[in-house]
Amino acid sequence: MKTVKTIEEVRRQVKEWKAQGLTVGLVPTMGYLHEGHASLIDASHRDNDRTVVSDFVNPMQFGPTEDLDSYPRDMERDAALVEAHGGDLIFAPEPEEMYHDGFSSFVDMTVLTEELCGLSRPVHFRGVCTVVSKLFNIVQPDRAYFGKKDAQQLAVIRHMVDDLNMDIELVGCPIVREADGLAKSSRNTYLSPEERKAALVLSKAIFRGMELVRGGEKDSAAVTGAMKALIEAEPLARIDYVKLVDAATMQQIPTIDRPALCAIAVYIGKTRLIDNFFTEDV
Repeated sequence: MKTVKTIEEVRRQVKEWKAQGLTVGLVPTMGYLHEGHASLIDASHRDNDRTVVSDFVNPMQFGPTEDLDSYPRDMERDAALVEAHGGDLIFAPEPEEMYHDGFSSFVDMTVLTEELCGLSRPVHFRGVCTVVSKLFNIVQPDRAYFGKKDAQQLAVIRHMVDDLNMDIELVGCPIVREADGLAKSSRNTYLSPEERKAALVLSKAIFRGMELVRGGEKDSAAVTGAMKALIEAEPLARIDYVKLVDAATMQQIPTIDRPALCAIAVYIGKTRLIDNFFTEDV
């Protein structure tokens, strides 16, 4: 396993592998890897002959008041995890390698990016689509792996791949949780001990929503209302959104009469965390 920093090095290595008839999987990440990322690398290692992991904190998907500068980074730790889970190459570029001086081309999207995280993070998905399309062009993978915790992101990337006729298979992998239920996230490291305990309200709300849907509840407002009440009872929690949306379009629906996504974003102190469930998985 090796780490490279330039686009040229990645392309050279992938060309060598493909000349040997090997398949290539890509796991795009922003680093500070945890067990959730490890599950993506495991899946790629299982499905492909070689696995590339990108390790890049993408400045384009952060708003001006967001946590770009403080986002956790630990390249040595990341490399150890990638190697332990069968990764073959880490692509860890500097921002200047991905966005040269004068960079002015972007991949943008409407509809799917206008709900949920797109409302409170208006520049986010343009940054996601741009960097992911660049990574797809650089690596030319057969398959790419994304976690379902970022469900809107996965839906947006699926739509982009379809719209732009990209020849790549997308694989969505299940949410990985801590033993007490909290979804794994690099931002969990921001939480104080008191906030970490309070953050359990997210998974409790998710499990409550799943319970209601499993019991046959079809009214979206009834499901989200029960979840909101649970979150609002936690003094350290502040709701960004709790919504039920069409799983394909990300638009809100009044009744669960089609495959749907129930997604939440909640501030615990200053830390914004997300979680979700798909009604088809309940």
